[in-house]
Amino acid sequence: MSAHQNTKAYAQSLDSNDHLAMYRELFHIPCDDKGNELLYLCGNSLGLQPKTTRAAIDQELRDWEKMGVEGHFHAKNPWMPYHEFLTKAMADVVGANPIEVVVMNTLSVNLHLMMVSFYRPTSDRYKILIESDAFPSDKYAVQSQAAFHGYDPADAIIELSPRTGETCLRHEDIQKIIEDRGQEIALIMIGNSNYYTGQAFDMKSITAWGHAQGAVVGFDCAHGAGNLDLQLHDSGADFAVWCSYKYINSGPGSLGGVFVHERHAYDQTIPKFTGWWGHNKSTRFKMRDGFEPIPGVESWQLSNPPILSMAAIYASLKIFQEAGISNLRKKSIAITDYLIYLIDQLNNEAIHIITPRNSSERGSQISIQVKDANKSLFQKITDKGIIADWREPDVIRVSLAPLYTRYEDVHRFVEILGQV
Repeated sequence: MSAHQNTKAYAQSLDSNDHLAMYRELFHIPCDDKGNELLYLCGNSLGLQPKTTRAAIDQELRDWEKMGVEGHFHAKNPWMPYHEFLTKAMADVVGANPIEVVVMNTLSVNLHLMMVSFYRPTSDRYKILIESDAFPSDKYAVQSQAAFHGYDPADAIIELSPRTGETCLRHEDIQKIIEDRGQEIALIMIGNSNYYTGQAFDMKSITAWGHAQGAVVGFDCAHGAGNLDLQLHDSGADFAVWCSYKYINSGPGSLGGVFVHERHAYDQTIPKFTGWWGHNKSTRFKMRDGFEPIPGVESWQLSNPPILSMAAIYASLKIFQEAGISNLRKKSIAITDYLIYLIDQLNNEAIHIITPRNSSERGSQISIQVKDANKSLFQKITDKGIIADWREPDVIRVSLAPLYTRYEDVHRFVEILGQV
């Protein structure tokens, strides 16, 4: 990082040599009332809209208008198999085989469905391991699942906490608690990238530690999908869930994704909630048959999916197919390195980076801790045209989405941060 320079001209030179720079032109950039582009650094909450999204949704609206129910079979993109159009591209984004990935429901719904199948507590092994500072919805989900099975969440949940005076977890501490308490743990359920600190975890190691103790291992990849090269299949994890409206740019509240490792693909002993969309496609409409699951993760589908949401995902995934997740990951590392360098140059005690500096332990988010939880600092940068994210009690989250964030944006952000 010491080779960087703290000048606008240098930032512009990085942009001119960025092979992904052209993809920014494929997105709508928010503007102020005067038409000036805002600095959008909030793709970890909601990704920007691809310019092809409107046409993709309009196509389905036109086919619905012209064909009605016949659109299921005769639309330009027939609705019956529509989710299958997304499978290969989404599998490539998360590093999985097509039989392991499906787009369906939303993140928390999918997390509950996975725990129906993979949280199987016994009298001796009933505990769930999760981060102490996991995203609240994840904690609500695991607590409610434990309670549903008749356990006191206060007893059933083991929380991973950083050492005193530290913000991020140490991998050796994760390993130790898994090894020390593994015989009690039924499920390890960790966010692969923490929403608050931006710390990314070594999923392959955590999975190996968990499996060695007989635990099931799953991950919430909401803050990893679309910016980290997740390699879910190679991680060996039993399952993973993620949303698509952050780095995958599919629109507010859009559908999520599910991964179930292919070693479970033909195991019909796994308990699951079932619905007609998970039934054998060739006999689905006979209506009288008993449930015959589709091999793989598709058998977890319940209902026919919302096509308009899938159209938006389809539009964005075409960009990912072209750009390539490995290329996006390389830029993510480079541009976050650059941001860290510039913040260090401020040498200001009012702020402190809590995201790991080791690039293998972070994605595209840098979390800046503000002294004395001074939210007025965040308000000042907002007033100057920066769209970032404040998370209580004291962090400004900055997301550098590799598809549309420029190095010049990063330089401008830090320039404004220094001014205020």
